[in-house]
Amino acid sequence: MVYLDNAATTRVCPEAAEAAVHMMTECFGNPSTTYKLGREAKAAVDKARSQIAKALGCQPDEVYFTSCGSEGDNWALISGARYMRRRGKHIISSAVEHDAVRKSLDFLEKEGYEITRLQPDGTGAIPLERVRAALRPDTILVSLMMVNNETGAVNDIAAVARMLKVENSIALLHTDAVQGFLKVPFSAKTLGADMITISGHKIHAPKGIGALYIRSGLKLNTLREGGTGTESDSMLQPSEAPERYESGTLNLPGIAGLGAGVQYVQAHQSQIMMHERELTTALYEGLRAMEGVTLYCPTEEAARAGIVSFNLGDLGSSEAADAYSRRGIAVRGGLHCAPGAHRFLGTLRRGAVRASIGYDNSFDEIEAFLRATHEILRGDPA
Repeated sequence: MVYLDNAATTRVCPEAAEAAVHMMTECFGNPSTTYKLGREAKAAVDKARSQIAKALGCQPDEVYFTSCGSEGDNWALISGARYMRRRGKHIISSAVEHDAVRKSLDFLEKEGYEITRLQPDGTGAIPLERVRAALRPDTILVSLMMVNNETGAVNDIAAVARMLKVENSIALLHTDAVQGFLKVPFSAKTLGADMITISGHKIHAPKGIGALYIRSGLKLNTLREGGTGTESDSMLQPSEAPERYESGTLNLPGIAGLGAGVQYVQAHQSQIMMHERELTTALYEGLRAMEGVTLYCPTEEAARAGIVSFNLGDLGSSEAADAYSRRGIAVRGGLHCAPGAHRFLGTLRRGAVRASIGYDNSFDEIEAFLRATHEILRGDPA
């Protein structure tokens, strides 16, 4: 099978799988306990936290583990808005965010917050001036995804952070970096965001684990109460222990796998990024040369993020995805996690197809994909 749906999920790399299995079978103690197995588990959590912090360019105590990117987005937006609610109730985001952000905003709207949902420009990105124009004295939170999961459009989050500073805005800045982490170069310091969401299964680490960067000094409340507060206990000083950020026993295999996966990708990041960009450019240029294909995003942006969205003539999304599948190629048909992108794509939405690159793809696979596309456009049987 030619797998070109890496924006949905990635194959777990051997290093991450080995780390997860080790935690399940050898180092399986509860990290909140004080006996040897517990201390070993706590050390493994600390190691993974440091690995992720190094990749994010932040301090380990600014990294908080979550069950996934969606939980990180929920936590950042809902707790961030509540943290700032005495200073205002206006939030700026976009109309093409992932459902994890969109539905969090819907929830906050029911709590009385006012949401401004900005429309993207022709490239799919949110122009800085639209954010500036929407800014108000009572704006308390801005949330924009770094890389759109459907179109591959890249937002300049660092520019938004600088603009907020110039405008003396009180707003917190959050970015869903699930599709951008270790693909679009950034560090927490240079980015300037107060909260950054990442997810393991987009970067060749296990499913069911993610992390939220929370800037030092920003004290968000937990969204989940009860159980053993092992996450907060492992990070906060005893005097801070009542301010529990998270409850429940930590996902040790996931955490160790995330740390190992991040370490592997970061160690080879320059080679991986070059390889993925070359593959994406070849895929994009090959599609652009075909009559009957409509592309959604400029090649420079698509190559940065490894995501190419397109449609094939009058074919519907499911028809196109099934046609590829019959030829042994996995791509995503339709826009599943960003309904707002349908409005941006307009009349093209019926046939939206997404191909997304991972570091283990090859040029031979891109050629196979392009041959299959020719066959589908000609109406050849599989």
